[in-house]
Formats: sequence, C-alpha cells, structure tokens
Amino acid sequence: MIRWKQAEMGLPDHAMTFGNPDFVKLADAFGAHGHRATSAVETGELLRTCLAAKGVHVIDVPIDYEANHRVLGEELRKLSASQAG
Repeated sequence: MIRWKQAEMGLPDHAMTFGNPDFVKLADAFGAHGHRATSAVETGELLRTCLAAKGVHVIDVPIDYEANHRVLGEELRKLSASQAG
C-alpha cells in the first residue's frame, strides 16, 4: 500500500519491493493450521470450514492491488472533483 501511495504521489519507488513469507508454512511452524485460498469462492469455503473446526487457522488470501489505482486513484479523484464544485 505504501508503494502504491508513493507512485500515486509521483515519488520514486524507494525500498518497498519485498515479498511476504509463506504464511501457510509459518502457521504450520507455530502449530496452527495453514490454508491458502486461490479464489473468492474458495476463500468463503475455507472460512466456513475453519470456523467449524477447532484450533487456530490462518488463511492466506492473495490480493490483487492493481484495483487500488482505479478505485482509490482515478475514481476517488473523479468523485472528489464532482463534489467540489
């Protein structure tokens, strides 16, 4: 999110390119149950399954941040401009 905000403000990309750990393996390493969702439908199914099960469950849900530019950049600017005047 910080990287996206920097780009929106025209700032250089500075030290914000890094990845996440494997949350499924991390959960397993701490004795929790790790799950990885690959779709919105699967996320809902996993959530229902985990809520019905005992123990600690971590669901890794990949997020596509490309929509941030459209929604928080372009659409928000248009909405703000229409409300300003």
